Amino acid sequence: MGASVLSSVLCRSWISEMVDRFGRKRCYGAGCIVNGVLALSYLLFHGVLSGFYVPLLLVRLLHGVGLAICFTAGFTFVADIVPEQRLNEGIGMYGVTALVGMGIGPVIGELVVREAGFDLFFLTAATMSFLGFCLQLPLRDSFDHHLSGSETSFFTVLGRKKMLLVTVLALLFGLGMAAFSNFVSPFAREKHITFISLYYVAYSSAAVFTRFFGGRLADRVGEGRIIPYAFLITGAGFLVLMALGGDYILMLSGLMSGCGHGLLFPSMNAFALRNEPKGIRGKINGIFTGGIDAGVFSGSIILGYVGEWGGSKPSFSWWAFPSSRDL
Repeated sequence: MGASVLSSVLCRSWISEMVDRFGRKRCYGAGCIVNGVLALSYLLFHGVLSGFYVPLLLVRLLHGVGLAICFTAGFTFVADIVPEQRLNEGIGMYGVTALVGMGIGPVIGELVVREAGFDLFFLTAATMSFLGFCLQLPLRDSFDHHLSGSETSFFTVLGRKKMLLVTVLALLFGLGMAAFSNFVSPFAREKHITFISLYYVAYSSAAVFTRFFGGRLADRVGEGRIIPYAFLITGAGFLVLMALGGDYILMLSGLMSGCGHGLLFPSMNAFALRNEPKGIRGKINGIFTGGIDAGVFSGSIILGYVGEWGGSKPSFSWWAFPSSRDL
């Protein structure tokens, strides 16, 4: 499963260059086609895993590339069309679609697999990708190939002081997502709490709510003033989780961390893009989203070792204390 995340990180440099060179819409459409074709390719795998492990690994690596193209191109398109004075609000609203998709996607997928099997599941996934391709066709591309900055290389942009800070912030955010995605469930089971989904419902609800209403606040006071407090709120949510003793604490932790997430993502993205030329926005979004993916990938490994060494609590404190202290 980690192969797709790893490839999405490693290919971010040339994907970002591609988004700034060929346009957001064209790249997004290409990403949809890649994802759709690869979803259909899973239908070719039958039998024992060892018999098709290498081809499956290749498909997973390519799938990570397709997802990275769509993610980078989509957020860059939105950044182009949203008014500068409402950048946080616009990015936050667009990001809600991903949160909703991640929430209902597993439910739909589980129902399809249970009722009709994996073949229809992969056909459904491919249909969604091709539907995304069709829906973006009427849109006008937001990119002008003659804009200044589009010829600037990815690594030149990455080497700037501001972008290095963005990378560190994105890595920290990704580490937090790794902790939330991989370690909340086993920790709750360890505490004999059965209604674990309560955390994820609270987290997602709070993240969606703050993305709708927190973006306007960030645009008014500035994302630079929001980011430190958002990290503190998220870290505090993980610290509350360490004192887990029942459903209410689990829900409170989810609400706090979800609020932090809902404020952090659009604020950090807007901070990275603010006052930057339109011609390098693809590279900036590639740096930002690639940093998050790198944090998720490395965090899953690092926090796994931390959890194996000291239990689940250090896995949460390992993220909470550094992020709160540094900011």
